[in-house]
Amino acid sequence: MTTPMSPSNTAANSRGRNVLILVVYTAAIFVSALLLFSVQPLFTKMVLPRLGGSPAVWSVAMVFFQSLLLGGYAYAHYLMQIRSRAVPIAIHLLLLIVALSMLPLAIAKGWGEPPTGGYAIWLLGLFAVSIGLPFFALAANNPMLQAWFVRTGHPNGPDPYFLYASSNIGSFLALLSYPVLLEPMFSLQTQNLLWTAGYGLLILLIAGCGILLLRSPNVAPHALDADVGLPAPSWAQWLRWIFLAAVPSGLLIAVTAHISTDVAAAPLLWVLPLSLYLLTWVLVFQSRPLLPHRWLMWLQPFAIAGVIILLAVGGEQNLLLTLGGHLLCFFVIAMACHGELARTRPAARHLTGFYVALSFGGMVGGLFAGLIAPFTFSWIAEYPILIALAALCRPPVTERGSIAARWYWVTLALLAVALLVPTLTGGDAFGWLEPRRVYVIGAVACIAPLLVVLLRGDRWKVTATAALALVLLRAYPADEGRVETVRSFFGVHKIVITPGGQYHVLMHGTTIHGAERMQNNDGTPIAGRPEPISYYHKDGGIGRAIAAVRERKGGPIRVAVIGLGAGTLTCASQPDERWRFFEIDQTMVNTARDPRFFRFVSSCEPDLQPVIGDARLTFAKEPNGLYDLVVVDAYSSDAIPIHLATQEAMKIYKDKLAPQGVVLMHVSNRHLELSSVVVGIAAANGLKSWVYNEDSGRDDEYIFATSVVVSARDEADVGALATSPQWAQTSVNDRQRVWTDDYSNILGAVWRRLREGDN
Repeated sequence: MTTPMSPSNTAANSRGRNVLILVVYTAAIFVSALLLFSVQPLFTKMVLPRLGGSPAVWSVAMVFFQSLLLGGYAYAHYLMQIRSRAVPIAIHLLLLIVALSMLPLAIAKGWGEPPTGGYAIWLLGLFAVSIGLPFFALAANNPMLQAWFVRTGHPNGPDPYFLYASSNIGSFLALLSYPVLLEPMFSLQTQNLLWTAGYGLLILLIAGCGILLLRSPNVAPHALDADVGLPAPSWAQWLRWIFLAAVPSGLLIAVTAHISTDVAAAPLLWVLPLSLYLLTWVLVFQSRPLLPHRWLMWLQPFAIAGVIILLAVGGEQNLLLTLGGHLLCFFVIAMACHGELARTRPAARHLTGFYVALSFGGMVGGLFAGLIAPFTFSWIAEYPILIALAALCRPPVTERGSIAARWYWVTLALLAVALLVPTLTGGDAFGWLEPRRVYVIGAVACIAPLLVVLLRGDRWKVTATAALALVLLRAYPADEGRVETVRSFFGVHKIVITPGGQYHVLMHGTTIHGAERMQNNDGTPIAGRPEPISYYHKDGGIGRAIAAVRERKGGPIRVAVIGLGAGTLTCASQPDERWRFFEIDQTMVNTARDPRFFRFVSSCEPDLQPVIGDARLTFAKEPNGLYDLVVVDAYSSDAIPIHLATQEAMKIYKDKLAPQGVVLMHVSNRHLELSSVVVGIAAANGLKSWVYNEDSGRDDEYIFATSVVVSARDEADVGALATSPQWAQTSVNDRQRVWTDDYSNILGAVWRRLREGDN
């Protein structure tokens, strides 16, 4: 005879079951998100060497991940339309197991060498065939598990969105811990094995979730809704959700492109905007938000104005302040948009459809900022465009019928005419606006938050005001002189012609890549062979090293140069010498060849035929023992192609050297200390190294401080450099791990540079 359970035992069992469901489901969603977002920097780092370490690889990767996230959410949505409980569980577990069989992660066979064009499409294909299925399976977990949780009958089932916060906590921790913990501590191979083990653990957790669902009472999801009688969301509401998701998603890629191009391009920084983006999802979907939504909506116009002022001021004056400012403003704007999504979220029966709308919006924003904009604009135009659109994410407001509100559009139009007509008619006719551009643009931008505070201005007025300030930014740029921009997959390059036309300067963001003096002090054009300046002056580190190798050999030398830039080094060659250039960016070659911009190539090497492609792949095909000097000049920017500074890369350079050959690496960098890295990889290949650091004190002549490392088999190979007081023979730091294709530590390089600045 069975003894019936007492009500207290039944209640205790029910509480225990609910606790178990909550723990297992939360753990599964957390681990899934941890894997989902740790694979992004992990696999992207594996791919970076194929395309020169370009920041655009990260942007295209984001487009891929956002697109596949939509596919995963749609798969979860349609799978949950099946009435049977067991069928979706079985299908999803089978998918996860098949995906597990494709691990550990690896670049698919046949995708090792990229084409010479169409990089974005090629990258999308590489990601799809290499990690498409494992990522797709992970992408479906968040909405799928939340829908299962609703059907378990748990007391929190009617509002399962708190699990979305758990998901984004996992994502946030994964991204933030990658550059701080995983990258410095573990090799890529170890990271890959840890990730694969985590994938296996996740399958067990999801199987546990499925078992708990099958053992739960059969509860229809609509029975859990508190407002069953409410109508389904309208098409207008679905479109608004898509728009609210698209703007911050596109802004994520745009602000990443901006700080990677115009402020300080280092892979370490790529994860910071994405981490903040995920943190906003964590905060807005809490049951009790830490930051009230009304506060963020009040702050949003100030954040928009803040971005405009930061863009007007520029980025190189104070790195930390500028970076912090852009990221803080992005955080506030994303919080406002995502807070609107959380505020207007539907009942649980529309959960999976709601997530499809969010992911679709994310994909649209990503496609615009990551693929469409780079091929449409010659500068980072997507950033100001999305900043203006962010104002439209504000909810509609009924304005007071004041005179100021009624006459606002007339006032704004008159202001636009007064500020824009001068530049359209050939310059600053008033003579006072140009030197006060920051104040004027900042004042216009600040009208937007004042509209909200004083007039409760609607979103269209805020958007129009911000748009006018952003147009003024383009009409009155911060650069002195005339500027032309060239954009490719590898970034935005500016050709700055200084006032009076004395110098032409090639820039990537705020970093100068090269310069040429076009006129004498009296304004007459310079005739004859151009003189190498910027980092390549004859009295600088690179010029002295070339002269020393030439003197040691006592005749013409064979030189390989990785990185063309403005083509300055073509004029460092002498008759009968063979110089071969390797360049990944065809637009850079086109710019260097154009005599309107620079005359180095047209004057010194008019028949130049550089080898196009990533140098790790193209230079490796060169004959061994051929070159007297290998110049690695892909490091004069703040964005470094890490794969050119590894032990394996140095072995390639060494193999190509003639018996007394020398490797010269240009490591000038404002934010990373790279000299010790080069010394380490050289020592690992049995080479000795000499380091040159000197400030010319001639910045006004575009002759800059240069950091150079020369590595050779023996002291005699570097000639006069071995005894020069300006060159210090440097030993390897035993406490510093050697960079390899499997390990690098960007954070350590940043820390060493900061520590040097404090000394």
